[in-house]
Amino acid sequence: VQLVESGGGLVQAGGSLRLSCAASGFIFEDYAVAWFRQAPGKEREAISCISTGDGLTFYADSVKGRFTISSDNATIMIYLQMNSLKPEDTAVYFCTADKGDCPSAPDPREVLLLFRVWGLGVGSWGQGTQVTVSS
Repeated sequence: VQLVESGGGLVQAGGSLRLSCAASGFIFEDYAVAWFRQAPGKEREAISCISTGDGLTFYADSVKGRFTISSDNATIMIYLQMNSLKPEDTAVYFCTADKGDCPSAPDPREVLLLFRVWGLGVGSWGQGTQVTVSS
């Protein structure tokens, strides 16, 4: 499984960016792809996920309504459209994939725990792409 992130940059608060994740080395439709981010001094957190087979999505509360994840199964790309960016969105953004669907559970806290477990289990992260939002 190979994933390469791109599209980050410096933007003013309220602006937009679109991140891209180029995937290769696996059967795209059998996997879920998630975007994580890590701000300086903070733990890496999952912010969005898409099950590429059925298109089901997940968003963390911090980005819900502002970010949109999508996939292009023809080009094997995953995108994260980020609108209304805030300084607190400043972080390095990573994408990662896992076989199956995005984590789900009746309790939102359990979903976050499942994402945390996913993140801790990633053996090797890519270089990520830096997003900096100025105030």
